[in-house]
Amino acid sequence: MKTTEQYGHRADVALSTWVKLARAFSVFSRRTDDQIRSFGLTQAQFGVLEILGHKGSMTLGALCEKRLVSGGNMTVVVDHLERDGLVQRRRSTTDRRSIQVHLTAKGEALFARVFPLHARYVADLASVLSEKELLHLGSLLKKLGTGMASRQVAME
Repeated sequence: MKTTEQYGHRADVALSTWVKLARAFSVFSRRTDDQIRSFGLTQAQFGVLEILGHKGSMTLGALCEKRLVSGGNMTVVVDHLERDGLVQRRRSTTDRRSIQVHLTAKGEALFARVFPLHARYVADLASVLSEKELLHLGSLLKKLGTGMASRQVAME
């Protein structure tokens, strides 16, 4: 008997899926983290550059929402990127209370150089799946994530 069978078939399948998802994420994350570090960036710094490079300038709050991190964490990440000359904070011209974060010319150049390399690397990692499988997996993961976010499950 598998160790999880005692909890019922549905729980056994869910637990097995969770382990596979966690292991796949761990390997994917480790591999991409290694590549991102080769650019001299942390995962969080790269994430901010990626968002700003694709979406344009935005507030710290908007960056937090996109990255799913706290304000304190984002402040430290942006501080380091600003120290390295990759981003700059600017007070909004329409709302003096709002501060926008944007890529500097140096940040734009770094983004333009490293993101295509990263995109190819991720595509190579995911090449064990066909395009159809990737689309299906993406759809299932989105359904799982949004479904969990909208449900309240007792933690007893």
